[in-house]
Amino acid sequence: MQNTNGQQPTDLSSTVALNNGVQIPWLGLGVFKSPPGRETEQAVRWALEIGYRHVDTAAYYENEGDVGRALKDSGVPREKVFVTTKVWNSDQGYEQTLKAFDRSRKNLGVEVVDLYLEHWPVREKYKETWKALEKLLAGGKVRAIGVSNFLVHHLEDLMKSASVTPVLNQVEFHPFLVQKELLEFDARSGIRHEAWSPLTRGRRLDNPVITRVANKHGKTNAQVVLRWDLQLGVVTIPKSVHRERILENSKVFDFQLDAEDVALITGLDAGARIGPNPDTITF
Repeated sequence: MQNTNGQQPTDLSSTVALNNGVQIPWLGLGVFKSPPGRETEQAVRWALEIGYRHVDTAAYYENEGDVGRALKDSGVPREKVFVTTKVWNSDQGYEQTLKAFDRSRKNLGVEVVDLYLEHWPVREKYKETWKALEKLLAGGKVRAIGVSNFLVHHLEDLMKSASVTPVLNQVEFHPFLVQKELLEFDARSGIRHEAWSPLTRGRRLDNPVITRVANKHGKTNAQVVLRWDLQLGVVTIPKSVHRERILENSKVFDFQLDAEDVALITGLDAGARIGPNPDTITF
């Protein structure tokens, strides 16, 4: 399974190198389902005040503009914040992706996007979409390109014709959906694994195994799960619009899970998704 290759993140500013040398912070703020408008903008402001330097959004979330305003008004230099956004399924294809990117960049109010992802592997389109991402990369409009929700067979197919290997694969990842084969494939391929919904949207955090490990370390269940992500070498982007939760999620750098803790949490894997299956989702 992926690991940190000896790199142990020590605080919110800690980064790991992607396969093209670009550094991505280990922990970020996700804004999926954060309501467009003031609520998302405030959440990003709080995160930046607390010390987060990584924000993940997408065209589909309809809150890129809120993220952009928070970035601009935060006082944090643009080059200090790693920003990810994604092309939505209905915008995939070569020309459509290029147009979609321009809209996203305008909404975000940035010249360069740090990481641009294909949101889902849209059949018959994801290869053409990837060519557009490669063009954006070559043109200096993005610093890195990757994918989201790609399974092993999608990646193998994409990489047959790709000139650039994805730097990252953002997938549903939590103790109840480890997808070990995918995790190991990404590691072998030099693709960084990133977790969306790492806290199961709160649905299964009260699991007694997680609670036992949390009590052992004097931490919350959420903090233990996020620490588990990091120790497996998985970049993670927990979502919250509550300042106390955003702060809580950031306090995962002052303790270490032992091998038994990691094994216990990993052993909860049941192949249980809370989101769509990439092979059966209807586009």
